[in-house]
Amino acid sequence: MLTTKRKPATVGKILTEEFMQPLGLTQAALAEAMGVPRKHVNELCNDRRTVTAATALILARVFGNTPDFWLNVQRRNDLWQAMDSPEQRARIERAKPLSSAA
Repeated sequence: MLTTKRKPATVGKILTEEFMQPLGLTQAALAEAMGVPRKHVNELCNDRRTVTAATALILARVFGNTPDFWLNVQRRNDLWQAMDSPEQRARIERAKPLSSAA
C-alpha cells in the first residue's frame, strides 16, 4: 500500500513554512485574503482542520496554485494516518479482494 514510513509534511506545515512565512503573511492577513474567520486559518496552520474541496479552491486562488496541490497534501496525510494506525491497518487488512472472475 503506502511505501513510506516517514510522516509526510502536513497542510499546516506547508502552509506556514512554504507560503505564509516567505510572504510575511500573518494568520489574520491570510484569513482576510481567504475571506474566512482567523480561527479557520489558525486551525489549518495547527493541523486541527482538514482541507476540504472548497478550502482547496480558496487556497489555490489566494496563492495562485491548484486545488489539487492542497488536496494532495491532505490526501497524503490521510493515507499515512490510516496506515500508521494499528486499528485502521487491521480494519483495512480484514477487507477481502473481490475475485477477478466475477
